Amino acid sequence: MAVAAAVHGGYLPSKFRRFTHPTVSQIRPTPPPLFISTNLNDINPIHLRDLYSVCNHSCHRFPKLNSEGRVEPVDIDKLRKALLHSYVVASVFTRPDLAPENVSGSGLTGIGGDWIGKVVPVTPGNGELVGFGRAVSDSGLTAAIYDVMVIPSLRRRGIGRKIVQRILRVLVNRDIYDIAALCSDQQKPFFGACGFGDDVLVSTTMMYTRSASTHSEDEQMVKCAGRKLLLVPSLRGNLKI
Repeated sequence: MAVAAAVHGGYLPSKFRRFTHPTVSQIRPTPPPLFISTNLNDINPIHLRDLYSVCNHSCHRFPKLNSEGRVEPVDIDKLRKALLHSYVVASVFTRPDLAPENVSGSGLTGIGGDWIGKVVPVTPGNGELVGFGRAVSDSGLTAAIYDVMVIPSLRRRGIGRKIVQRILRVLVNRDIYDIAALCSDQQKPFFGACGFGDDVLVSTTMMYTRSASTHSEDEQMVKCAGRKLLLVPSLRGNLKI
């Protein structure tokens, strides 16, 4: 009777609180069936370019935006080159019917109808590309993680964290522990949840952005991907450090 009265009055004794259920807002949707690959050959550059567009993700520091705030498509030739020179890639695939964006236009249906797609294991060959991430490294000391993305309809299901964890596992297994992540302020909570924090050396990333109306003879003006004028050292003569 005392317990019933306490519940009715809005108070629950501490020994009974552990049996309370989480609210609907606290329940995170479970991820769909996934296949995570670190094999570069499993990535179709055209599908990856489309994934960049669906996620509205740009690999440029100064992306061009259209009137709707969408970034310009990634240059496919530069994307292929970036993939070839990436130290680790992680691509995520799921059943096409669970990815409304349908980046690749693939499908698991065929003889026997849609039920086949629900029992056949997901592979890069029959699945839909829904997530991606990569790391660049000097192969010995340091590495940095870039371009972690998941299609909007499958976000907040732990897929992005799985991508980062897979990349970290590969790097650590190769004895690389000095690992950084280039991210925006909006992405900091995500990487913080993945184990990243402020640099203990209190260092910060600095990007080369020097520009000026006048420049010396040993410097020349170049246009950065058609976006920004930068001063860079000239290649004439011998370079001295």
